[in-house]
Amino acid sequence: MTFDPLAIITAFGLIFLAELPDKTMFASLAMGTRMRPLYVWFGTSTAFVVHVAIAVGAGSLLGLLPEIAVKLVSAALFAFGAVVLLRSGGDDDEEGGGKTVTGFWPVYTTAFMAVFISEWGDLTQITTANLAASNGWLPTAIGSALALMSVSALALLAGRFIAQRVPLKTVQRVGALCMTGLAIWTLVEALTL
Repeated sequence: MTFDPLAIITAFGLIFLAELPDKTMFASLAMGTRMRPLYVWFGTSTAFVVHVAIAVGAGSLLGLLPEIAVKLVSAALFAFGAVVLLRSGGDDDEEGGGKTVTGFWPVYTTAFMAVFISEWGDLTQITTANLAASNGWLPTAIGSALALMSVSALALLAGRFIAQRVPLKTVQRVGALCMTGLAIWTLVEALTL
């Protein structure tokens, strides 16, 4: 196997562009407005690295996963996230309603699971598997992982920027609306398979 820097750049560029409009980028943005962004980034990055490893290690097995089941579970998790955001914004006092979740493990686990479940069979995972087959597993893994982690970081920075300038209740409602939209989007994807 040869190590090709051009393969890293190719994987980074393709995966970065494919992930920008993806639902996990929007989920990261929503989580970043409500939770500690660095903890969310660790969770999403770990999930992305696991998916990259799976894609490059067993890309040919991805077709065996029951896509409809993955989509339905993902839709349910997005819907659950919307409910949690709406319920946390129920108090009218500024101090009581919507405290930021700060514990490392709860935030990390939430971010990891949200991305881990929703990325199964995703375009970026399939693209990574295809690139690994043609460009080698190591440069593809490096480029893909860096691209996915970069998109997550951008979404979290945008989420933090929004959270500092917009009232928390508005952020929660918009976040819940985004999560509801992602749940519907994923459900439609599952039902049109």
